[in-house]
Amino acid sequence: MTVGNKRRQPTLAQLRAFAAVAEHLHFRDAAAVIGMSQPALSGAVSALEDTLGVTLLERTTRKVLLSPAGERLAVRARAVLDEVAALMQEAEAVRAPFTGALRLGVIPTVAPYLLPTVLNLVHERYPDLDLQVHEEQTASLLEGLTGGRLDLLLLAVPLGVPGIVELPLFDEDFVLVTPSDHWLGGRDGVPREALKELNLLLLDEGHCLRDQALDICREAGRGIKGAGRSPSAEGGGGRREGAPVTTTAAGLSTLVQLVAGGLGCTLLPRTALKVETTRSSRLLTAYFADPAPTRRVALAMRAGAARGGEYTELAAALREALRPLPVRVLGATG
Repeated sequence: MTVGNKRRQPTLAQLRAFAAVAEHLHFRDAAAVIGMSQPALSGAVSALEDTLGVTLLERTTRKVLLSPAGERLAVRARAVLDEVAALMQEAEAVRAPFTGALRLGVIPTVAPYLLPTVLNLVHERYPDLDLQVHEEQTASLLEGLTGGRLDLLLLAVPLGVPGIVELPLFDEDFVLVTPSDHWLGGRDGVPREALKELNLLLLDEGHCLRDQALDICREAGRGIKGAGRSPSAEGGGGRREGAPVTTTAAGLSTLVQLVAGGLGCTLLPRTALKVETTRSSRLLTAYFADPAPTRRVALAMRAGAARGGEYTELAAALREALRPLPVRVLGATG
């Protein structure tokens, strides 16, 4: 009986090396990303070419290009690697719930104010869970979640992204933070229309809180053509008609200090108020008339996530842990 020769199969290491080069088109960068030496990386790609019997890369002295075959097979290689990662995640979830790594992405306007509650909950209830926190802006977090770099997100919603399931946690009001000598400082029942008269300081572009604040301004009937960087200031708490929206800071802490210095007013979510406004005696808080402008915060996961049951249970536990905060905790369906 004659047995035909079996074709060699690519190894995962070879596919991983090729996928990295296909993404970065640079051997040194690809090697650094996957933790492999350049010679080993080059050898793995050459071995894959030999196994498949095709040329995947066009190498020159200056750059690396994908061949036509390489462009087609790079998609397949990435799909294989994604499936292997999903297989490992599924196996980890089956072994035991709330164990292993959980890569949690959090937006900067939530992280400083909710993480103490999250970390305390995980420490007390899920001691075997290896929680790894990544603070990034929303667009980067969504890319990380859909690409498999992150497992779960804690951020403002709605996202409106197909394939992402939102687990609502709470709604919270926005409040107005002013200099201590401002005409609105310390007032209750401030109408939203008052925003049309303020020099409003906002976060830089890319922060979802900036977009939410601009939406509030639109709802108040305020034009936002002046939403670029502007050095103009309100100064001495004076009242100004049609003052521009002014982008001035990359973080809420800096934003609040600029308010304390009399450069304008800003909007803060209630969860940030205690942390940010106790750093200066030159600040006052004003509360909006009902219904106050709000934001919703939720956990977000991939639809069909292997650990979806765990994430849903975590959301329920987190809702209970968040009740002492100045928020309106939501049910499982929002």
